[in-house]
Amino acid sequence: MATTHLPVDARHPGDPSAPASRVRRDAAYQAYVVLRSAFVVAPVVFGLDKFPNLLVRWDQYLAPVLARPLPVTPRHAMYAVGVVEVLAGVVVALHPRLGAVVVAGWLGGIIVNLLLIPGFYDVALRDFGLLLAAVALQRLATRYDARPTWWPLAKA
Repeated sequence: MATTHLPVDARHPGDPSAPASRVRRDAAYQAYVVLRSAFVVAPVVFGLDKFPNLLVRWDQYLAPVLARPLPVTPRHAMYAVGVVEVLAGVVVALHPRLGAVVVAGWLGGIIVNLLLIPGFYDVALRDFGLLLAAVALQRLATRYDARPTWWPLAKA
């Protein structure tokens, strides 16, 4: 249904025909932009840092019970984690409705991993907050990203 017959103030901020000033004033759209930006930048930065370990020694966050059966060292496992995180940030940038689901799922896995390590419960709680923010991004993206969530995978 075309929205061009609606008064300018009644148009949805995600509508390309909505005036730019209205979009900039819309609090929900601003929240969407903040969350989308955060979930592009943070996974890419943290993912890339898995290689030089400038921010922290990332392999300390891999639960021993999960690391033992791996055919690689925890450091090498973190390289794979870094690649997944960078890809998750790219997916959020290209398709936030899908990317937010990917990031929320990834954070869920990180939380389970952290709960298996005594002394990292505070980090797990922080990541739970990030998971909730990713869910909020996905809900906002349903308003501002017209493509279906599974758009790249769904048949046209």
